[in-house]
Amino acid sequence: MKKILVIEDDKNVRENIKTLLSEEGFIVYSASAGDEGIIIAKNEIPDLIVCDIMMHGKDGYAVLKELSKNSFTKSIPFIFLTAKVERSDLRLGMELGADDYLFKPFKSEELLKSIESRLRRVDVFKAELSSPKEKSHTDTYTTDDKILINVNSKPQMIKVIEILFITAENQYTSLNLLGGKSYLIRKSISYWEKILPEKSFLRIHRSTIINMEYLLKIEKYYNSSFLLRLKNVSEPFIISKRYATKLRTKMI
Repeated sequence: MKKILVIEDDKNVRENIKTLLSEEGFIVYSASAGDEGIIIAKNEIPDLIVCDIMMHGKDGYAVLKELSKNSFTKSIPFIFLTAKVERSDLRLGMELGADDYLFKPFKSEELLKSIESRLRRVDVFKAELSSPKEKSHTDTYTTDDKILINVNSKPQMIKVIEILFITAENQYTSLNLLGGKSYLIRKSISYWEKILPEKSFLRIHRSTIINMEYLLKIEKYYNSSFLLRLKNVSEPFIISKRYATKLRTKMI
């Protein structure tokens, strides 16, 4: 049975949620304050946490921030309950690693759907991690594959085909996706060059890899180099002379 921790200082709301989840077959722990919730979370390691934002003492943000520092609790799915709708509040929660927001008053079905969705996603990640078919770091992916990455200490799946381009950022690399999202990953540019399909991905600079599937235009540039324009990217990429030979090979 899945364990859920409810942190809410409003007794009526807390008890209603506890009753609802218990009737759905969950083991439910509850806390009326942030400090109490942190202690329970560290002791019981629930499968998911539902937490109010505005509470006396430690608020929901402080609870999430504290649990994110603990190796046993940092990856627990976290759902915020809030009556606030300010964009800055939403952004703060997401930056801290919140998985979802539910705005008060919310329906029972909304809470249950959010919980089920997050728990199902965790189960999928665990299955992917334990699957004997999982690729090692020396394998090459295809454009049909998905890659498991860690985002704010939480596992997330991305489709290889949706990677638009990758750039080096000191000890990290920035994965830029077709939909506009980007993720900072502690991997080298050479790592991605080895595992991504060579037919689709081309290293055009010591710090840049692009997905040729989204190449819109190639323009000649100075000194035997080229300007490359990608879909949904305003600024062109310059392919250095060193890597231009690979591009010419793909153009034949």
